[in-house]
Amino acid sequence: MNFLYDFQNDRKKFWRRLALLVTGNIVFAVGFNLIIIPLNLYSGGFVGMSQLLNILINSVFHIGGNFRGVLYFLLNVPLFYFGYKIIGREFCLTSLVAIGLCSLFMSIVPIPATPIIQDTLTACLVGGVITGTGAGMVLRSGSSGGGQDIIGVCLSKTHPNVSVGGINIAMNVCIFAVCFLIFDIQTVIYSLIYSVVNSLFLDRMYIQNINTQVMIFTKNENVADAILREVRRGVTKWEGTGAYTHEDSHILVTVLSKYEVPHLVALVREMDPNAFIVTNEGAGIYGNFQRRLS
Repeated sequence: MNFLYDFQNDRKKFWRRLALLVTGNIVFAVGFNLIIIPLNLYSGGFVGMSQLLNILINSVFHIGGNFRGVLYFLLNVPLFYFGYKIIGREFCLTSLVAIGLCSLFMSIVPIPATPIIQDTLTACLVGGVITGTGAGMVLRSGSSGGGQDIIGVCLSKTHPNVSVGGINIAMNVCIFAVCFLIFDIQTVIYSLIYSVVNSLFLDRMYIQNINTQVMIFTKNENVADAILREVRRGVTKWEGTGAYTHEDSHILVTVLSKYEVPHLVALVREMDPNAFIVTNEGAGIYGNFQRRLS
């Protein structure tokens, strides 16, 4: 029975992650091709590099067409090695699928001849929200959209207080500093606004990136062992007494990602429906903490 339960849970988790992976890439490609590209704005990171290379191919070799998706895929190939070494094979394989899907959707989603949103600032904000949400959904599935996302996830794995969105912003500032020498200032500024909004919404969607401290007050002495066994997170435990009820209580403290909180809460509620749970998002962590992607 336990095997069947685990199999059903794994199957549901697989389909949920696949849905996030596909939907996230579609959302990103739609936001980027329909809103950002028609205004001749540029993205940061490897997507921006693929845009510049596409312009180079069109102008120097006089080959018209949208090669951004293919170029984006080729630029990401060297990064798979680092993803494999730091994160693992599963992350590397799912990232390969994600980048393939992103490249495909970026190639097939049509680019309108005239901008859908005429106001450039509005387009930066709307496009940043849409593409950031899509990229965050891909990361939330336990995969990566490639490029600076792979670098950001690898660094956040080795440095728990580093956020993927923060890495994106830092890399994009460096890239746009170079773009100031190539393009007009207005285009670069609007492109930078778009990239910042994109990174901010990516961080909000990528809840594995949000550290959460959880404090649990329970009278069930087996809750701590269940957290260690089921959630696989360390727990600090001490005994307390309610100031009003004067009843003894077990006080548990653990730190995990926001992604894991629903599982923890459901587990505690099942064992003690009267347990009192306090969560604190955005907790700073220094020391040994395992960053998990899914």
